[in-house]
Amino acid sequence: MALAMTSSPPQPPPPPSHRHRRRSQPATPKLKPRAKALPLLSDVGVGRDPTAIKYYARVASNLAGAGRLRDFLLAAEGLRAAAGDDASFAARISARLLSRGVAAALRDRGLPHVLEFLRDAERVGVPAAEMLDADAADAVGAACRMLLEERRMPEFVEVVEALARYGFFIQGIVNPMDVLKIFVRKRDPNMAIRYARIFPHSQLLLCNIMESFGKRKELKHALTVFGAIKDQLGGINMFACRSIIDICGHCGSSVQARIIFEGLLADKITPNTYVFNSLMNVNAHSFSYNFSVYKHMQVVVNYIQQKEYNLGVPPDLTSYNILLKTCCNAREFNLAQEIYGEMKKKERDGLLKLDVFTYSTMMKVFADAKVWKMASKIKEDMQVAGVRLNLVVWSSLINAYANSGLIDRAIEVLEEMTRDGCQPTAPCFNIILTACVKSSQYDRTFRLFYSWKQSGIKISLSPEQKGCLDDNFTFCKEHLSNGGTVLVVPFRPTVTTYNILMKACGSNGERAKSVMNEMRRNGLCPDLISWSILMNIYGTSQNKDGAIQALRRMQRVGIRLNVAAYTVAIKACVENKDLKLALHLFEEMKTHQLKPNLVTYKTLLTARNKYGSLQEVQQCLAIYQEMRKAGYQANDYYLKELIVEWCEGVLSSGNGNRDFYGVDLKHKRKESFNLFLEKVATFLQEDADQNQIVDVRGLSKVEARIVVLSLLRKIKEQYLLGRTVQDDVVIFTGHEKTSSTEVETSAVDVEHAIVTVLTDELGLEVLIGPASRPPVSSTPKAVTRSRSNLEQSSKHSARRPQGVIKIPINSLNHWLKKKAVRTVQ
Repeated sequence: MALAMTSSPPQPPPPPSHRHRRRSQPATPKLKPRAKALPLLSDVGVGRDPTAIKYYARVASNLAGAGRLRDFLLAAEGLRAAAGDDASFAARISARLLSRGVAAALRDRGLPHVLEFLRDAERVGVPAAEMLDADAADAVGAACRMLLEERRMPEFVEVVEALARYGFFIQGIVNPMDVLKIFVRKRDPNMAIRYARIFPHSQLLLCNIMESFGKRKELKHALTVFGAIKDQLGGINMFACRSIIDICGHCGSSVQARIIFEGLLADKITPNTYVFNSLMNVNAHSFSYNFSVYKHMQVVVNYIQQKEYNLGVPPDLTSYNILLKTCCNAREFNLAQEIYGEMKKKERDGLLKLDVFTYSTMMKVFADAKVWKMASKIKEDMQVAGVRLNLVVWSSLINAYANSGLIDRAIEVLEEMTRDGCQPTAPCFNIILTACVKSSQYDRTFRLFYSWKQSGIKISLSPEQKGCLDDNFTFCKEHLSNGGTVLVVPFRPTVTTYNILMKACGSNGERAKSVMNEMRRNGLCPDLISWSILMNIYGTSQNKDGAIQALRRMQRVGIRLNVAAYTVAIKACVENKDLKLALHLFEEMKTHQLKPNLVTYKTLLTARNKYGSLQEVQQCLAIYQEMRKAGYQANDYYLKELIVEWCEGVLSSGNGNRDFYGVDLKHKRKESFNLFLEKVATFLQEDADQNQIVDVRGLSKVEARIVVLSLLRKIKEQYLLGRTVQDDVVIFTGHEKTSSTEVETSAVDVEHAIVTVLTDELGLEVLIGPASRPPVSSTPKAVTRSRSNLEQSSKHSARRPQGVIKIPINSLNHWLKKKAVRTVQ
């Protein structure tokens, strides 16, 4: 309406006589003419009229000050028309009155009405949001903060977006990071990205969001923010790329870091040295990958497009330090020494300046390698280079001597570091105590502990050495002695210290328990490791009940059990031959949503040397298959031992011919034999009470023996439970070759091996040959429960197997009765 009014053609103001109708009067003297009236809004035309501009500016300001914002917009349009669309017309409006009107409207009609006014004012050409004074701006900011306090986050973001479009100073509303932290806690990366993009420094805010998600180990959300950074900038930001790779390492996903790096190469983006360093640091556990990255820092191969790019990214000191760390993790001590030599050469050439991290890493390398002489050489290099040894270097040096069994020399280094101005901490003492435990010097461990605890370490200092000490020494005492100073460095034990003492108790559970009580008296709370050590000691000393009591005590005191604690308890049960309780703890662990690890599975699988029942074998086979499904590459030796031990149990000796299995596995059939064992495990777990037909065609002698013995073992256990035998046992052998490998076994050899074990070792009567076979179906593996079923199925079959062994029902019953009598006796 306002636009229509301003666009109408200008009309001259009517004469005064037309405005007021008066009655005719006698002629009077001529009056002085009146001043020219100001035009209405509909009368304003294009052009500059100073009088009209001043008039409409005053009217618009007064309307705004009175809170009549809609009328203000009409007057503002008139002002713009009077000014000839001059962009500076808005400066004639009183910002004070406009701010007062906006504050009143905000108070009376709320924030949505003010936003609508700011939008319409922007369309008219009046930057109202920019013209607000401090009081009005504070009022708008307070209304926005109210939305934030009420956690109306979507509405808050929409309001801030609108204010930013209208030119409002949104940085003064609230600290953006405070809002972004709320979105991080709510795990809402999309809303966080939307809010960060409002601000001009959105790149920095997005990086902060990404790092915040990374600290919470929410890699998925961090990757979402990283994608937003790439999209916004139209490329890649090296700082963001380095940060996301570091986040991948913090979240334990080195594979994702590699994917990001390969994505850079695919996009023909040249990573800088910092990105390379972050990638190698994340993959420090992968020796081969890190050195491949190091070799390609100058020439990186794009594996997607099979192209090479000459990057020319030289490694820096951090790159070399990470390579040393990689060698240390991979225990590649010789290669680490070569790299260190190369770094020393570059230092002599002025290309590098080794820092304390380089020396400390090399010190750790030699400490782990138990090469104390080389570790001492690193110390000399640091002193020549003028690099002061820090706590990490001294600890590694102590560890080098302690791992080499030179405990006395390690104690001397402990005193030397004190004279050098570095106060030893509890981990330094713990290194020496651990070395005593590893060398089985249990008594010396306790003597050193109580000596240090009572009187600390007394160090004699000369005046020069005393002057080198700084203010970092705490809780130390000094006293004069023979013209010198004796410094007493206290020893403050930690939970780790007492855990070491508990290990020094050997198999003495009561002494370990007293150490734990002493820990409590000193104000320390035993942790999960403490209880695990106690359970392990009980298990080693054949005190299963003590181990279980310790496990339940942990639950009562509020310690959350983990896989390691349950595994120690299971191990204690296994060592005490209580497989039933071990399996119960195994199931309890899974009910608490804890995934067993490889140690847990192996502990259960090695629980028994002899399995007495089918149920026990089936339980262990189920554990084995669960371990395989969990992704653990286990040795099939466990499965072989389970099945063989149980199958051979039907023999009178109980041990069987163990060498018979070992000979067969020396050949290339070992891999296929392991696969066969997996099939047998599945077969034994099936419920086939009366399945007395078995097909061994295509199997080796060992495989056929296991299948036949497993069938007889199942029949025996069913018989002992009161289930009688219903039919003969039929074994199909065939006459064809069973294998194309170097060790070929004919069906005749298989048949002979089966007959030998049935007649010579078990004393059963057998019938051999086609004349003895019953009518069977064309599918010998089909489950058949009675002779009548066999005869009925034979009517639909024309093909017959070439070799059959049958155990008559009478001979089988006689053998089972003898077994039953022996079992009772």
